[in-house]
Amino acid sequence: MARKITTTDTEPAARPDIIGGHSLSMYVNNKPGVLMRICQVFARRAYNIDSLVVAQGRDPRFSRLTLGISGDPAGLEQIILQCNKLIDVIHCYEHTPSDAVVRELALLKVKVDNVEKRTEVLQIVEHFGGKTVDLTEKSMIIRIEGASDKLDAAVRLLTNYEIIETVRTGKVVMARGDLDT
Repeated sequence: MARKITTTDTEPAARPDIIGGHSLSMYVNNKPGVLMRICQVFARRAYNIDSLVVAQGRDPRFSRLTLGISGDPAGLEQIILQCNKLIDVIHCYEHTPSDAVVRELALLKVKVDNVEKRTEVLQIVEHFGGKTVDLTEKSMIIRIEGASDKLDAAVRLLTNYEIIETVRTGKVVMARGDLDT
């Protein structure tokens, strides 16, 4: 019999030497193997890539990478320098909420097998500015977008109901004003 693989919405225990919440954006050549070389830089420095979003840029020769990372803050500057030295990396920047817009998207499938549950879940979704993108008699799929802490709060409230599945995009970042992303 096949074993069912499940995921949880619980966070791993915090480590005092690890700080999360760093957001990096990179502009890179759109070529095979680039992502692998970038990931090796993070692995060598014991950094965890918490989220990764990659997409072709407006110019198809280049891609934009957005990484949500966690690790020892003392090594972050060195990682940025090493990434900028990689031949296929055009530039690598760290962004903070004060100099960039950071957003994430989540899809949550929630079990709502009666009218009362459905109404309660819809109130939570409305509070967080979410939308229902699919609705059946037994479940609904919800789309919520915004800052990561907003999504975390919505997930925490929805854990009072049965969350069947969760999919999150990871952070996407764009620098404010005239700054480069």
